[in-house]
Amino acid sequence: MLRLKIISFYALTVIISAGNYNLSVLQNLFAGDTTKKIEEKSPQSLEEFIKIGSKIMKGMTSICVQDGKFYININDSLLNRDILLVTRISKAAAGIRSSFAGYAGDQINSGTYRFKKGINNKIFLTKSISGERSSDTTQAMYSSVQNSNLPAIIASFDIKAQSADKRDNYIDATDFFNSDAESLFFRKSSKATFKLGAIQKESSYIFSLNTYPINTEVKCIKTYVMTDDGGETATYELNNSFVLLPKVPMTPRYADDRVGYFTYSYTDFDQNPQGIKTIRMITKWKLEPKPEDVGKYKEGQLVEPEKPIVFYIDPSTPKEWVPYLIQGVNDWQPLFEKAGFKNAIYALEAPSKDKDSTWSLEDARYSAIVYKASDIPNASGPHIIDPRSGEIIESHINWYHNVMSLLRNWYFVQCSPSDTGARKMTFDPILMGQLIRFASSHEVGHTLGLWHNFGGTAHYTVKQLRNIDFLKENGHTTSIMDYSRFNYVAQPEDRIPRELLFPRLGYYDYWAIEWGYRRFPEIDNPVKEQATLNQWIIEKTKDKRYSFGTESSASDPRLQAEDLGENQMEANELGIKNLKMVMVNLGEWTKESNTDYENLKIMHNEVNKQYRRYIGHVVKWIGGIYENPKTIEDSGDVYTFVEKKRQEEAMDFLNRYLLTEAPVWLIPNEYMNKFADRPEIFLERAYTTVLGSLLSKRVIINLISA
Repeated sequence: MLRLKIISFYALTVIISAGNYNLSVLQNLFAGDTTKKIEEKSPQSLEEFIKIGSKIMKGMTSICVQDGKFYININDSLLNRDILLVTRISKAAAGIRSSFAGYAGDQINSGTYRFKKGINNKIFLTKSISGERSSDTTQAMYSSVQNSNLPAIIASFDIKAQSADKRDNYIDATDFFNSDAESLFFRKSSKATFKLGAIQKESSYIFSLNTYPINTEVKCIKTYVMTDDGGETATYELNNSFVLLPKVPMTPRYADDRVGYFTYSYTDFDQNPQGIKTIRMITKWKLEPKPEDVGKYKEGQLVEPEKPIVFYIDPSTPKEWVPYLIQGVNDWQPLFEKAGFKNAIYALEAPSKDKDSTWSLEDARYSAIVYKASDIPNASGPHIIDPRSGEIIESHINWYHNVMSLLRNWYFVQCSPSDTGARKMTFDPILMGQLIRFASSHEVGHTLGLWHNFGGTAHYTVKQLRNIDFLKENGHTTSIMDYSRFNYVAQPEDRIPRELLFPRLGYYDYWAIEWGYRRFPEIDNPVKEQATLNQWIIEKTKDKRYSFGTESSASDPRLQAEDLGENQMEANELGIKNLKMVMVNLGEWTKESNTDYENLKIMHNEVNKQYRRYIGHVVKWIGGIYENPKTIEDSGDVYTFVEKKRQEEAMDFLNRYLLTEAPVWLIPNEYMNKFADRPEIFLERAYTTVLGSLLSKRVIINLISA
């Protein structure tokens, strides 16, 4: 019979919190017989454990494969080190999708973990990063924060074999990777999205396990029972990347609302002596001079970074688009020169198996543009970071095949009046290639840490946007990170060449990269450099071309997606003029032999969407409020009301193009009789766009306040 020895909870707490308790004392406290100790499991020696003929791999750690099991060496050098886990779909189950999710290359999990030695010859895998931090180990607050953030133990492993000096500790990871652990594979929310139920163990297994200098890669086949399909199953190939993070994190750079970067935040208990402080670090790559070049860098000479940013092009990418994707990456090279680095970023074709049999798209050492056979008309540029510093470790840009239809539709609707090459449904490869280059360059910007800058199109006049010499010098937007799309202000008679209709890297992009990536070796401290950075921003943004505009401003009419010009009433009037030309020619420009009227229907809908964008841009001026983030060292107000004259101009535009007379030119009978859509629906959507905004609580309150 099992007998429990009852002790006070308080006494047990005191023993454990002291940190230097004797294991045998704790064992005896719970033992029925206080004279009998729990027998510890003794690991085998390495000489006894590793059999002749076993497969041994060495890299970030050592791996031994024998008797159908996978043993990983948790060497002392790995204990208490931060390890980043990234899980991706290597091969996706057929037919299981949810909007943008469910494709090969998709990230489905990530986290930061540590291996720690536990009691009774065990190794624990624990979470390692908390949202609350104190780094000053000399202060009492450090202990308080640590005690309030005990890391969760994710898994426990017996040490199966150990070296004589106890530095090498082999654990059996087979069952762990054969499990359905939420920390490793699909989270509950993802399984619910894809309707995945219990795992089928008999048809799930470890496919491969490899280790490299800073990472270990585990690939598993996982078969799940579907929850809503009569016992049907879904099989995935999933890849776990375990990446050893640097012992010393990168020096972070603290975020500033006047320069748009993605951020990672935590609560700091050290910097505010009488409270707490939320620290926001920008996400950026670790670009630093080589040790021997630090002196040259300080003198202002261009130097190559110790580790450049390299993107590989997915081998499954159609060959005709590879050069344009590469160019979209390489276009960023001159921007990093402003930050003092040459050859800092470039793209390469992924090596063939013949040239490098070890190269893998899932290997977390490599960033890539991943080509996805998908009907999703989009692309995205996510990145994986070190949460200790905001350092971007790697990135996989998602390039969905059908993004080309999106690019075609935008360019057709906005630029076909000026570019005769856009007056058809299938663009020539050179035009489509340039569209791909522009879009990939935008996504690369995200992987460098840059947020959308919706203020990038708020600075140029209509006259400037129609002037060839001005466009050659400046482009039509200050930032490729805006949703600027194309120069829809240009008119056919302006004879603007194709290359000047495209967005390109602009003033703000150069400045943002310089601000985020310029190192100050003589300071090298995120707190101490803030005064320098603040004055730098104040001086730089006196020229509004270097200003940033958030994508989340409800009331600032300058900060909108897919707009153009400092006066959207003037710009969008010309945009509508171009749309009317497109509408007149839509039947002819969408013709393709031996097809029905689906092309006409698609592009008719696109014209109507573009029209609603134009009136949507204008209606935001009514009840608008300008937003200009500042620090106390800068002059002027943060919030100011839009001038009454501009609001009246906006109201006049709406009266002329919607409210006084319905825009029936959008629904000509000659088109509407070719497909089933009801014509009044298109007008209803336009009126809803305008009236919904004019009568909103936000606008009414802003007007009263003004």
